[in-house]
Amino acid sequence: MYVSTVGIGNTGGHFVSGPSADSKSLHPCAFHEGHGATAVPPSASLVIAIMTHQFPALTPEQKKALSDIAQRIVAPGKGILAADESVGTMGSRLQRIKVENTEENRRAFREILFSSDASINQSIGGVIFFHETLYQKDSSGKPFPDVIKDKGIVVGIKLDKGTAPLAGTNGETTIQGLDGLAERCAQYKKDGADFGKWRAVLKITETTPSTLAIQENANTLARYASICQQHGLVPIVEPEVLPDGEHDLQRCQYVTEKVLATVYKALNDHHVYLEGTLLKPNMVTAGHSASTQDIRVNQWSLNFYVFFFFPPAGICFLSGGQSEEEASLNLSAINQCSLPKPWKLTFSYGRALQASALAAWAGKPENKKATQEAFCKRAQINGLASKGQYIVSGKSDGAAKQSLFTASYTY
Repeated sequence: MYVSTVGIGNTGGHFVSGPSADSKSLHPCAFHEGHGATAVPPSASLVIAIMTHQFPALTPEQKKALSDIAQRIVAPGKGILAADESVGTMGSRLQRIKVENTEENRRAFREILFSSDASINQSIGGVIFFHETLYQKDSSGKPFPDVIKDKGIVVGIKLDKGTAPLAGTNGETTIQGLDGLAERCAQYKKDGADFGKWRAVLKITETTPSTLAIQENANTLARYASICQQHGLVPIVEPEVLPDGEHDLQRCQYVTEKVLATVYKALNDHHVYLEGTLLKPNMVTAGHSASTQDIRVNQWSLNFYVFFFFPPAGICFLSGGQSEEEASLNLSAINQCSLPKPWKLTFSYGRALQASALAAWAGKPENKKATQEAFCKRAQINGLASKGQYIVSGKSDGAAKQSLFTASYTY
């Protein structure tokens, strides 16, 4: 028996039986002497290294638990409410409606969303919390995670700690938060979370994203995902290619494809159980400042081409600063595509689920009912869009049609 040393570690070796001429010609490690080849026999330690896994594998029970959680989140007609805005990001949104950025105001708005009618669970399968929100309570003293779980909705938690400059690049970034992540995952699991989210950010310019930035962010996402799964949390993997810029549709497709290929290579290298993950990608669109914004006519085949080879439990698109209405119509258009769909295609929206509700609230307690109606309406629309069943009615309010784009957007 001869053994190849190609791919030892991540992908394993290839065994070739027998010393025949055929086995030599097929042997990946053969070195050539004229027209012949000689195979290298393996040592005992080399065979052991190939045949054993040098990492803590997930048990079948752990894999099933992760897969079950992921499938609950993206059950037919359901998506994710991203309510994980940081204190600063939430402050900028409150400022637009002339409301002071206090902890109580942040809590009050989220309580209104979380206490919406129980039927919201027909459209929302998961809610992503910020650390502050996970430990807040409603007016009766009930913890927010319990409010959400009592509706049959899965609780998630934002785990990254924002961007940091990546040295050696043209203003690109990496993500902070790996230090102490295992301990935080264990604690969040104990406190009611069943999935996590980690957002990497890449930007299209003439010189970016660089290979270094793509690889660094991919490996960071993979390390996060592996740690999450070891602690029973389903990782949402979010490699966002920002919509900033003048790039066309094809450039976005090329970059998104390259980023996703690198991310999934890293996930495989880190032994991440893909069926126990969710992917949160950008939609393939032209840049926000591009001269042509014809995004529903010919783009969706490109989306399918980009995502077809990746096997997460579900793909939960981010809205990327699109208006509420635009994000819903685009999601519905993706799901109306006749190509095969081996995964759930749904939403993980923050701004595109909350803009109308925030405008209706305006910081006034007496607007609670109107706020909840606006939120529930948008959630139901996106639930339909996730099944390809939403068609514009022409009755959307002004807030739903307003662009939510923010340059170099951060949470």
